[in-house]
Amino acid sequence: MRPSELDRFLALASELADAAGAAIRPYFRQRLVVDDKADLTPVTAADRAAELAMRGLIERRFPEHGIIGEEFGRVREDAEFVWVLDPIDGTKSFISGVPLFGTLIALTRAGRPLLGIIDQPVSGERWVGATGRPTTLNGTPIRCRPCPSLPAATLFATTPDMFAGADAAAFARLAAAVKLVRYGADCYAYGLLAAGFVDLVVEAGLKIYDFCAMAPIVEGAGGIASDWRGRALDLGSDGRVAIAGDHRTHAAALALLGR
Repeated sequence: MRPSELDRFLALASELADAAGAAIRPYFRQRLVVDDKADLTPVTAADRAAELAMRGLIERRFPEHGIIGEEFGRVREDAEFVWVLDPIDGTKSFISGVPLFGTLIALTRAGRPLLGIIDQPVSGERWVGATGRPTTLNGTPIRCRPCPSLPAATLFATTPDMFAGADAAAFARLAAAVKLVRYGADCYAYGLLAAGFVDLVVEAGLKIYDFCAMAPIVEGAGGIASDWRGRALDLGSDGRVAIAGDHRTHAAALALLGR
C-alpha cells in the first residue's frame, strides 16, 4: 500500500472519531433511556448516533468499503477494505458516568487490521496505530514498557464474568502468576498498555468490533496482539485475546492459558 493511501485512511479515521465524539459528549452524565439488546447488553441514543455519524462519513468517502458496526450490522463485508466500528466500547461505564469507555475504529484489509483508533471523547485522549508506523497518543509517539516475567506484570480484563468453564480456569492460572490484577477499564486498558502503564490484557468472549482496533495500536507501540493460541487477530478470531507489551510476558501468558 502506498503511504499516501494509508494517510487518506488515517485522515478519515480521525474524522470518524471527531464525529463520534461530537455525538457522544452531549449524552455523557445525562439522564438517558437505556435499552437492552437481544444479548442483554445496554445501548443508548449516544451509541446509535455515534455509529450513524461514522457510517455516513464512510459511505460518502469510500462507498466501496465494507462496514461492520456494533449497532447497525454489516454491509459489503466481503470488500477488500472493511471498517469495524464500536461507537461506545464500555457502554456500561458510559451509562454509569464513568469515563472509562471509548470509540473504537479499525480498518481491515483482507480481514487483517490495518489501522486502529481508541478515542476517549471526554478526556480528549486519542490513540492512533497503523501498520508500519509508530503508535501515537494525541500525536506523541508512545511505547509499551518492558516486563520480563509474569511476577512483575499488571494484568487487566474487563470483568471476571467474561470467563467461563475452561477459560475461567485458564485465566485463574494467569491471574495467580502476575503481580496485580485489575478489572473494569474496557478499551482504556489497551491504551494504557500501549502507553507503558499496563503489561497484559487478556479477555474472552469479545466481538470483532471489541478488538480489531487494538492490534495496530499495541503493535505500533512495540507490543504483541494475538488470540490465546498465539495467532494474529483478524476478522475470523474467536474473541479470546492475549495482548502484551513485552514478548516475554506474552509467551509466558500463552503457556498458562493453553495448559
